[in-house]
Amino acid sequence: MKTNTNTKLILLHPSIHAKQNPSGGSHRLWLIFFVTFFTLAFTITLFNSTIPTGAALRNHASSSFGGVDSTAPLPRSVADALLHYASMSNTTGFGAAMTSAEINAIAAALRHCGAAPSGCNFLIFGLTHESLLWQALNHNGRTVLLDESEFLVSKFEQSHPGIEAYDVQYTTKVKESSSLLAAAKSQAHDECRPVQNLLFSDCKLGINDLPNHIYQVPWDVILVDGPRGYFPAAPGRMSAIFTAGILARSKRDGAAKTHVFVHDFERQVERVFSAEFLCDENLVETIDSLGHFVLAKMVPQSSRFCANSTTLSFSPTKTSLSSG
Repeated sequence: MKTNTNTKLILLHPSIHAKQNPSGGSHRLWLIFFVTFFTLAFTITLFNSTIPTGAALRNHASSSFGGVDSTAPLPRSVADALLHYASMSNTTGFGAAMTSAEINAIAAALRHCGAAPSGCNFLIFGLTHESLLWQALNHNGRTVLLDESEFLVSKFEQSHPGIEAYDVQYTTKVKESSSLLAAAKSQAHDECRPVQNLLFSDCKLGINDLPNHIYQVPWDVILVDGPRGYFPAAPGRMSAIFTAGILARSKRDGAAKTHVFVHDFERQVERVFSAEFLCDENLVETIDSLGHFVLAKMVPQSSRFCANSTTLSFSPTKTSLSSG
């Protein structure tokens, strides 16, 4: 038997592989790294998507039990109102503040129409203590402020971005109220009729210089709390009351009625012009110094503001009203 003595043992040293394929080990290490990384990322994503976080649990509990989401940002209008009333001690430049009962009456009207997705269309004559409050209460709706002072309107808009306000150039005076009333009644079939587009009206009591879109809005709530009306040379609220009556009766959306509030209702001009153009038959309540009217849309051919005509006369101390 012949033994093969030529058998050789070959040993491969690791250094030989390194020299032959210097990048092979590096590629394997990178492959292991990427597989591990994506596996870990997938696991974390799956975990977060299936197990609710503490914030999600709080939000779910809040919605389940009718609570308010505490993580939602406070609306700017609400923050402005809170800051305003927190810092308001001796505010100047505005008239007397409303009572709590008066504010609640207007807030109730806003809540009623605010249930709609678009909120309320709220038109306000006069910048007052409550201006920011109205903006906050009508958070989901549209609030427009009108004032006689261009300076106050500009300053108010600068201090509170997001407020929609316009200045009004009144051409009336309180001392002219009697003649203005007589002229409007004589033109009730023409320029001063109860249903019209005031943008094209020549009625002296009508406000026709507002931005065009104001006359197209179906106003749900109108508040007359300006302009000034406590001395003979003041512009008075004759035009504001007349214009409120026209806008309410001429609205395109006639499905809902319009709430019209008149502040300082105990004063002669406010009471007489409200009786003539808003009508006592539409007066639903009086709260302190606030008169609350609810007006329905009228047909375009209408020439009478009230179903029951009213004869009015002015006196220095009191107003005489007689129905006829």
